Amino acid sequence: MNPDKDIDTIMDEEKFSEIGRVKAIEKLFEGTGYSPSEYCRFETAGKSYPVSVSKAMLEGTDFDLTYFPFKHLGYKSVICATGEIYACMAHPRTLSVTLGISAKLDFRQIRELWSGMVTAAKEHGYKELALDLIPSRNGLCIAVSASGETGFLTSKRRPEGKSMDLICISDNLGAAFMGMQVLEREKRRFEKTDDDSAQPDLTEYRHLVGAYLKPELNPATVSQLEDAEIIPSYGYFVTRGLSDTVKRLSRDSGLGAKIYVDKIPFPGKMFDLGKEMNIDPISAALNGGDDYRLLFTVPIGKHDRFRHDFQTFDIIGHLARPETGAVLVTPEGVELPLKAQGW
Repeated sequence: MNPDKDIDTIMDEEKFSEIGRVKAIEKLFEGTGYSPSEYCRFETAGKSYPVSVSKAMLEGTDFDLTYFPFKHLGYKSVICATGEIYACMAHPRTLSVTLGISAKLDFRQIRELWSGMVTAAKEHGYKELALDLIPSRNGLCIAVSASGETGFLTSKRRPEGKSMDLICISDNLGAAFMGMQVLEREKRRFEKTDDDSAQPDLTEYRHLVGAYLKPELNPATVSQLEDAEIIPSYGYFVTRGLSDTVKRLSRDSGLGAKIYVDKIPFPGKMFDLGKEMNIDPISAALNGGDDYRLLFTVPIGKHDRFRHDFQTFDIIGHLARPETGAVLVTPEGVELPLKAQGW
């Protein structure tokens, strides 16, 4: 019996498109002795817990240089890692960047990219910043590794997740995905014209486009939660759609999760644009990506304090019994399983 052949046969039976990102990660961790996680955290002899996060962004997959300003791209790449640091209630400390640069890029463009990174690093309080440059044959590649620090007291006070813990999101959802659709539409129009000077008028959808090109986070969020003595039981950075995040929450907590359709916050112009482009805004919020929002689960006993002190957050659901699973609840009370694959 050839064990390698058996493994190949098993893998051939399962497609990434069918099992989804969350399940694929679980399967890859099976038998390793490690638990699925998107950040690393360990205890030291001091009074804090270091946290590290690594992210990569690839040209053609995560961004299109046809319409993405280099400075915005640099800023966004730092926010991509920083959001993960905040999600685990840590404060940013160090940032290491490696850029894979193709021959089509010149120094001026890379300097613009780096300028955006430095702006974001300063805004979010990074103490140290490192950079390495390597050649790339396949376009621009951005790899960011960030470290943060969680206070010992904050870590010890983190409560165990329980049924009825509130699921809270830091801002509206679906804006970035719809903004990207606008940019892609205008790119197609531009490619059909012979006038290289023609520029699209994006004024009407400025907020949606901005949510995709330059997402922003409140640098004071973690400090404000600590000051209010509200320590979330779980925290996540929403980058691959709400559904993917809620499925991870259910996996990590061992509990079910209910998200209420009528509680999901949407930006202005979302439904008008959805009708225009034949895109369901609810599907965009659940399955779209690049929203860059923080999702926390807050103990039900902290409801009033959280409502008062964190008015930019919306309460969109709650944890539930394990048998509930991760579900979307319609206004009519129908519970639909969340099925987003997270790719």
